[in-house]
Amino acid sequence: MAEPGAPPEPGEPDESDAPEESADPNAEADRVAVAGFLLRLRRFDITDRRMMTAIEEAPRGLFVPPHARRDAYAERPLPIDCGQTMTAPELVARAVSDLEVGTEDRVLEIGTGTGYQTAILAGLAERVFTVDRFRTLVEAAERRFTTLRLANIATRADDGTKGWPEEAPFDRIIVNVSVEKIPKALYEQLRVGGLMLIPVGEAAGVQRLVRVERDGSGWEERPLREVRFVPLIPGRAARL
Repeated sequence: MAEPGAPPEPGEPDESDAPEESADPNAEADRVAVAGFLLRLRRFDITDRRMMTAIEEAPRGLFVPPHARRDAYAERPLPIDCGQTMTAPELVARAVSDLEVGTEDRVLEIGTGTGYQTAILAGLAERVFTVDRFRTLVEAAERRFTTLRLANIATRADDGTKGWPEEAPFDRIIVNVSVEKIPKALYEQLRVGGLMLIPVGEAAGVQRLVRVERDGSGWEERPLREVRFVPLIPGRAARL
């Protein structure tokens, strides 16, 4: 054996040349999937550099159920805990793009789910406040935020129909569950000059994603596209 600091003997492996083991064997596949996803978004004219960076820094594979990691960027909703679903990635990106989040904006999100959209919003906004009625989902999302070192997210397991009155008003509000009628609290918690995106329509059918803009005289509503979301249920889940 060679003395410490001496060059290796002939035939002895040089540890300095040994390849480093990847901490995550799925990392390269994830990078390829993200790159393909960003290219797909060009179809919707989503090319903003801030948006691209926020998506790259929120690897969807971290947020999907482990058995579905290979399908993380497939364009379809995925089942998650508590009988909920994870919105398809293109729909998430289009909604966040439509929300026009600024660097100084305070954003309220109703329906945390896995926290994927929350993480993207955190890369764009000054602060994100996210609410879900399922404690199980909120706690799992918090662990993912910690992994990504996202310090500008506040979470709450509570009734989404009430918003987050203590932190209102908000510059942006985005709702990831459908309503037949927009809750009064969400109207009131939107700042003058602010924007809200919310799916409106019958729970059993197709809804329309509605863009709500508040000005000094009231609220202007404009439908953007057809969507399908699980309904917003009042109250906090008692067990999950």
